[in-house]
Amino acid sequence: MDLRRYLLLIYQVPSQPSGIRVGIWRELKKMGALYLQQSVCIFPEIATLRTMLQKITERITEQGGTYHLLPLNELPQEEENKIVDGFIAQSNLQYDEIIENCDVNFSKEIEFETFRQNFTYAEAEEIGQELDKIRRWYDRVVERDWFGAARREIAQQRIERCAKMLEEFEEKVFLKQEDDESQTTLFTQENKQLHPRRTERSHPHKS
Repeated sequence: MDLRRYLLLIYQVPSQPSGIRVGIWRELKKMGALYLQQSVCIFPEIATLRTMLQKITERITEQGGTYHLLPLNELPQEEENKIVDGFIAQSNLQYDEIIENCDVNFSKEIEFETFRQNFTYAEAEEIGQELDKIRRWYDRVVERDWFGAARREIAQQRIERCAKMLEEFEEKVFLKQEDDESQTTLFTQENKQLHPRRTERSHPHKS
């Protein structure tokens, strides 16, 4: 993969309905597009991206739009530095959003449920699903991080810390469930002693 080669997409789609423009923009951003200005974006020259761009350009045409998809085989060093810095900044911003989600939303959720003593399997499962979402989010950003943004490692560390927090929460859930089951068993045994079944009582003497 030669990251010194790029693809420049210049496109125009009808302004109405606005959903068309938004849909095209969303798909391009999902692929990792770096927008240089409105309706002008750039990608590294990667086979998988070229295939995906082919589908996007077909969609642009179907919606009554036009486009130019231009290969850029060599850029002046200064311009390439700007492009690379732009991709790195874009990836770092996305990693920062993951880090914030870990530090604020995920951590606060566990702290709040711990404060409430809400140690239930259902709550642990819900928090686990949130961690899975963060991991999938991270994986998508990594796929688009072609130039090794510095915040990647920090985001990974935060996810690992979240996993540790979940593990500790699940341990508390397990101990709570275990204690509840023990209390239930003890109560059942004591109840049997205080209220034996009718068949276990001695029969009264018949007169």
